[in-house]
Amino acid sequence: MQKIYQRVCAAEAWIASVFLVVMVILIFLGGVMRMLGHPINWSTDVSTALFAWACFLCADIAWRKNSMMAIEVFANRLPDKLQTALRMVNYALITAFLSYLLVMGAYLSWISRVRSFQGIPEVSYSWVTMSLPVGAALLIVTTALKVRGELRGERGEYRAVDVI
Repeated sequence: MQKIYQRVCAAEAWIASVFLVVMVILIFLGGVMRMLGHPINWSTDVSTALFAWACFLCADIAWRKNSMMAIEVFANRLPDKLQTALRMVNYALITAFLSYLLVMGAYLSWISRVRSFQGIPEVSYSWVTMSLPVGAALLIVTTALKVRGELRGERGEYRAVDVI
């Protein structure tokens, strides 16, 4: 099971990086072509869709690698058991919010299935809105793994990582 999860994580990182690169290329190409008098009208729309997907995929990657912003000044001054309890409450709140996003994102995707995508009428807008429930599901899995690690007593995994 762990090998499958590692493959999913690797695929997630690869897809997110490809989406970000393609998004930048499309925006640049759209600007150049517009300057040359031959605009690519769909480039901005496709870039927007790729951005939505990349945001949720990258959020999960950052959450898994503890690269999210964290303010730990108050929490670090508490006793260890209280810190653990505070993290568990935090995980519960995060899971509740992500569960809401999962349900409402699936609903949004369902009701927007007949809406066509802005610049590409043959494509359903649900392809964009599905980024919300898929991203929320991935983030829920990551949060559940953090809870499991906390219950097993794996210390240090919850600490935010300084990237600068």
